[in-house]
Amino acid sequence: MSAKTAIIGAGAWGTALAKVIAEKNNEVVIWCHEEDTRDAINRTHENTRFLPGVVLPDNIHATGDIQEAASGREFLVLSVPSLYLLDTVKQILSAPSIRDGETAIAVVAKGFLPTGKGPRLILETLEDYLPGFYQQSLVYIAGPSHAEEVACGKITGLIAASENAKNSIRFRDLLKSKNLLVFSSFDVRGVQVAAAAKNAIAIAFGMLDALKHQGEGSRFAGTQLFGDGTDSLLLAAGLNEIQTLGMAMGATHPETFSSISGIGDLDVTCRSELGRNRKFGKEIIEKNILESFRDIDDLLARIAELSYLPEGIAATKYISILAEKHRLKLPISLGLYQILNRELEPFDFLHNILGGLGY
Repeated sequence: MSAKTAIIGAGAWGTALAKVIAEKNNEVVIWCHEEDTRDAINRTHENTRFLPGVVLPDNIHATGDIQEAASGREFLVLSVPSLYLLDTVKQILSAPSIRDGETAIAVVAKGFLPTGKGPRLILETLEDYLPGFYQQSLVYIAGPSHAEEVACGKITGLIAASENAKNSIRFRDLLKSKNLLVFSSFDVRGVQVAAAAKNAIAIAFGMLDALKHQGEGSRFAGTQLFGDGTDSLLLAAGLNEIQTLGMAMGATHPETFSSISGIGDLDVTCRSELGRNRKFGKEIIEKNILESFRDIDDLLARIAELSYLPEGIAATKYISILAEKHRLKLPISLGLYQILNRELEPFDFLHNILGGLGY
């Protein structure tokens, strides 16, 4: 039987998931904020702005009416960036099937959400706004994936985490295919922390990668100190920080961080040329992109000027707050915060932090 599904957010990842679901003969509606994106999807069956070159099935329809998208759906996937997630959710609360708890909801956004209680995990924050039916029933989907690869059918693995085993299995079955493997997890907190914090580590990884390839005359001296082994050192130390933060925030399974939602997601985000956070880290070195911004708050306020969205910027700010709250030593994440806040130079940070990890 066809499952009526809504994807809220027409970025690359939301569009790729819509394609996967529609290819299984399900009716899919995508809510798009951008009129040109809606028109392209409906007229040419292609998201030319966010996922160009990928032909979408005819049973995908785009709409600019978020109430239309959210109403009467069996499944709903929230795929807007974390920076805009809460405002978007507030717009669907009056949809009858949401109000009555008839729609199963999953989230694929990555990050922490700012609240009056400080940065919080996405699902626990949304539960404060959604009807009581959704308490401990939301599903969080993450894993080492790129929209471009999933849309082209490349083999990929995801985790569907929820305290509600039935809903985890329902979304697993909705998404899984021959080339998209989906596994269930009960460690909702651990999976969420891993998905958010890895974006910050990926910015640092991008800086390191760019520094390794700086030529003569670079404003960064001594970059011959960095090699492939340094990459692995940063990756391992970054994973340790993610696990430290995750356990402090209530992760229930340490093995979450050695699974695809931990090391798997971190590795692909750091190493893949498709990653936006890695790209941003490289541009800090190669284009001196931070020079245009006063501090991290100015960077977040004017993030649209980057023309792409590295969610690790907001994650870095919130990790610094959470580290202080939980009294955690997270030298890589906190050093990155100082860089984005224009307090520290990238080379000094990487040289001193990585060189001093063993002391």
